[in-house]
Formats: sequence, structure tokens, C-alpha cells
Amino acid sequence: MAVRVLVVGSINMDLIVRCPRLPGAGETLAGDDFATAPGGKGANQAVACSRLGARTAMIARVGGDEFGQRLRRGLQEEDVDVTHVRVDGEASTGVALILLERTGDNRIVVVLGANARLGDEEVATASQALAESDVLLMPLEVPLPVAKAVAAAARERAVLCVLDAGAATPTAVDIGLPGLVDVLSPNEAEAEILTGIPIKGRDDARRAADRLRDMGAKDVVVKLGRDGAYWSGPQGEAHVPAFRIDPVDTTAAGDAFTSCLAVSLAEGYGMVDAIRRANAAGALACLTLGAQPSMPTAGALEQFLRERI
Repeated sequence: MAVRVLVVGSINMDLIVRCPRLPGAGETLAGDDFATAPGGKGANQAVACSRLGARTAMIARVGGDEFGQRLRRGLQEEDVDVTHVRVDGEASTGVALILLERTGDNRIVVVLGANARLGDEEVATASQALAESDVLLMPLEVPLPVAKAVAAAARERAVLCVLDAGAATPTAVDIGLPGLVDVLSPNEAEAEILTGIPIKGRDDARRAADRLRDMGAKDVVVKLGRDGAYWSGPQGEAHVPAFRIDPVDTTAAGDAFTSCLAVSLAEGYGMVDAIRRANAAGALACLTLGAQPSMPTAGALEQFLRERI
């Protein structure tokens, strides 16, 4: 039976500008091309979980605009249950401006829009939905009081809570959110924001993970990009190397990683094996332009892993 994933998170329309490099202050730079693609860390992760074979439901908001209609319809087409994706007529749909360099690296500016208006209604809905969920997957592109309340509900119901630290802020630490999380997965920049430790390599990742565990997180998985991931938890610690690829677009690779990590853990994989699978999902996501379009299927993931045994 497929695992059941509940995603509480953000839905955005990504506005992607491909450019030779980032412009300097006051500089006007000619871009290569422009595209729109469905995104938002929550929606990316919902699509990724669904493509990996999980029964996936999402709790979120979109605005009462064309972007919102397109994004909600797109989630339905990916077999994501959008019953609780609310259309908020008083807000715009979230957008993300993505500057994508030819190297595959990116810089992102997010306007949360309707994502910032999640509140008590979504918390109540999530509390009920968790009764029929195996794992809660949540990024930080939602109001922190909502994230804390939903994580607390998952803890009360003994549902595995996986928190992607995307859009990290020190306030998440101040309100005690790490102490409600089973698996906390920041990238290097997010780990620094949460701990104050600059991440320059594996030793720094270990120190940051230890600090996050001191804050109450059970397992911490620090995403290290080209260097794979570092894990620290009650059962041990490990560095799991990345797969070698030539990236096209690194946007949402972290979403693919955390989604695969959550699904794999819910399916019963041990932490190291789950991280290896997550590294593969992140690598596959780097081979396609765009966020949701790049989320790998279960078949693509298994083929990728077979070819790299």
C-alpha cells in the first residue's frame, strides 16, 4: 500500500529568467530567455511525493487570480489531493523570481502572497488530516505559528514530521520549532541561519547538525549540494556522497531531495539508504529546467540508482 503524505506548504508561480551571470548593482543585463513554471516549495514537494508513488494531499492557499487557477489545476493533474487548497480572493498567488545562471546556479526572490495567510483554518484541517497520514512534510514558506501548530499536532498523533528548512529564519528557533521535528533538513545557507554556524564543509555541517539536535530535532540531514548530505541522529552519523552530474538547473533540487527522503523513510528505508535515494532524486531534478517539471518519477529514480550501483 502506498504511503500517505500530507504536505502543508506554499504554492508559487515561478518566473524564470535565464542569464549569463547575475547583474551588478545598477546594471542592466540582457537575459537569455524567460519562462513560467509551477513552483513553491510545498507544491514542488507534493508533486515529487506523488510522482514517487505516495498518496499525497496538500493544505495551502492560492490567490483568486489566473496563476492560482493554473497552479491548483496542475496539482490535480499530478494526482495531488487539492481538496484543502483554498482559493483566497483577498490575496495574490505567491510568486518566485528566479535568476538562473548558465552554470546552473540560481538566486531566488519569493513574494509569499496567499501563502502568508495560512492560519487557524489550515491548522484545524491539518490536525484532522494527520489521522490518515503516515508522514507530514512541511517547508518554512508558511507562517511560523502555523508550522509550529501543525508540527505539534503531528507529534501528538505520532506522525513522522519532516521539516524542510526552506525560507529559514532565526525565529523558527526562537519559537522552539526544531523540538517538534523528527527530521530537519536544511541546506548550507539555511543551517547557518538557524545556528549561526557558517557551513564551509563537512566539519561545519556536523557542528550545525549537533547544535540543531541540541535544540530538540531528532535527526538532522544537512544538504551540501555537490558534496551530498551529512546526517546526525540518535542512531549515528554519516556523510552520504552526491552523484556526479552536469546540472541544467538546480532549482528545487532540495525539494526533490527532502520529498524522497520523507517518502523513503515512511516506506521503511534506513536513514543512510533514504539519503542515498534522496541524493539521486536531487540529482535527477538538476537535469531538467524548472521546479515541478524536474521532480522525478519512481521509475526514473529506480533506473538512476540501478545504473549507479
